[in-house]
Amino acid sequence: MNPTTTTAERQSTPMILRIPAHMISYLFHPLFIPLYVVWFLIYFHPSYFSGISKANQFNLLLITTLNTVFFPALSVLLMKGLGFIQSIFLRTQQDRIGPYLSSMIFYFWTAWVYFKTDPQLALILPSFMTGVFLTTVAGLLSNIYFKISMHAIGMGGLIGIFLLVMQSNTMLMTWPLCIALLVTGLVCTSRLLISDHSTKEIYTGLAIGLLCQFAAAIAIL
Repeated sequence: MNPTTTTAERQSTPMILRIPAHMISYLFHPLFIPLYVVWFLIYFHPSYFSGISKANQFNLLLITTLNTVFFPALSVLLMKGLGFIQSIFLRTQQDRIGPYLSSMIFYFWTAWVYFKTDPQLALILPSFMTGVFLTTVAGLLSNIYFKISMHAIGMGGLIGIFLLVMQSNTMLMTWPLCIALLVTGLVCTSRLLISDHSTKEIYTGLAIGLLCQFAAAIAIL
C-alpha cells in the first residue's frame, strides 16, 4: 500500500475488507481504549484492586466511562451542533483541535482529581490516565503539522501500559500482550484501508502512545 491512501484507493478496497475494517475501527475507537484498560486492571489483574470492594470497583469503572467516553463524545456532538466542527468523524486537522482540548480536560481531571487523590488506588491507575492525558497533549501539538492517527495513539498507549504491567512482575502478561499486539495490527491495518492516514501518521501515533505511557510511569510509579 502507498504511504498515503487516496479516497479513490479507499473506495476500491473490496467490501469484504472494508466492513470488518470499519467494525474494528469502531470497536477499538480511541475513546474506548482507556475504559478497556481500566476494566482489565480492575477485573483481571490479581492484586491491584483486590482490597477494594465490588461497589467501589464498579464506581471506578463508571467514573472512567463518564470521563473518558461519555463527556468527550458529548463534547464532540455539541461542537458539531454549534457548528464548530464539520463532522463528528473529525476528518480534518481543524476539526480535531476542539475535541483534543476538551479531552485533555477530562483526562487530567480523571487522573489527578479522581485517581491520584484516592490512597486506596494502585498508582498504575493515575499513571495510566496521566499517560492518556499526555497523549492528547502530544496529539494536539502533532496535529499542527499533520493529521496523526488517534486510533494508533490509543493502541500505542494500550501496548505501553501492558508493557509496564509486565515489567512490574505482578501478573503473567504473555497472552494479554500478545492479544494487544494482534489487535494493534488489526486496528492500524484497518485505518490504512479505510482512512486517509499515511504510514507515517500511523507509526508516529503508535510511538507517541507508547512513549507517553512510559513518561507518565517515570513521573508517578
